[in-house]
Amino acid sequence: MTLKSRLAQPQILIAPGVYDGLTAAIAADAGFEALYLSGAAVAYTRLGRPDIGLTTMSEMADTMALIRDRVALPVIIDADTGFGNALNAQRTMRAYERAGASALQIEDQTYPKRCGHLADKSLISCAEMVGKIAAMAEARASDQTLIIARTDAIAVEGFAAAIDRAGAYLEAGADALFIEAPRTGDELAQVAQTFRGRAALMANMVEGGATPIRSAADLQALGFDLVIFPGGIVRALARTAGDYYASLMAHGSNTPFANRMYDFDGLNDRIGTADLLAVGARFDGTNP
Repeated sequence: MTLKSRLAQPQILIAPGVYDGLTAAIAADAGFEALYLSGAAVAYTRLGRPDIGLTTMSEMADTMALIRDRVALPVIIDADTGFGNALNAQRTMRAYERAGASALQIEDQTYPKRCGHLADKSLISCAEMVGKIAAMAEARASDQTLIIARTDAIAVEGFAAAIDRAGAYLEAGADALFIEAPRTGDELAQVAQTFRGRAALMANMVEGGATPIRSAADLQALGFDLVIFPGGIVRALARTAGDYYASLMAHGSNTPFANRMYDFDGLNDRIGTADLLAVGARFDGTNP
């Protein structure tokens, strides 16, 4: 099933954030139907830096290709601002599509951007963003590759302006809309009331962010079609990593932490080592 056809179904689609082949495989094994490759999560993990526009297009495309080599699920990829003007956005579309992305999310911030839940964002004009979306639609190789248009206008120009921008982006060729960082439950509901039935609607749940946390079921009842949890896995692993390193430093051994981690065999079971070696044996002449 394609992402496009799945979003047409009534049940909301939950896409957890991933940042590499391991997290993608674990999320797929958990039963999710789609994944979200978060630019923030890649910045946090590959760079050890905040989500302030430091991650490059090529780093994201490389990460996407590694994930596609590991899992077959649809992947929504964060395209930030397209990494420049309309021509850059077209290049990003082609590179991400070749790497295996099922949808690109592009936003109307200036470049370099920053996390949608940080303060002091700035926007390009609505007309420039409309041009980027149209350029991406022209550049894509398949109409099954979706364009998700994000606006950060709520924090910069106000809620009404965000609604206006989202409507313009839809007219420009966006397949889905993402109005970032509604500040209240009422704003979430107004987004859904305005665009429900006109385009697939995406919500973003960020623990500690500007938007009140709602369950997938609650968002579906409002009229949202897709919800992402982009950075949750990094926050969980960062907390665990801090505890792990503190334990190792204090005890000089992993024994006190053993019940919170895989042992050697457990990790190999998790990542399918035996199955992969069996595949290799079919071709190296050692398997009778």
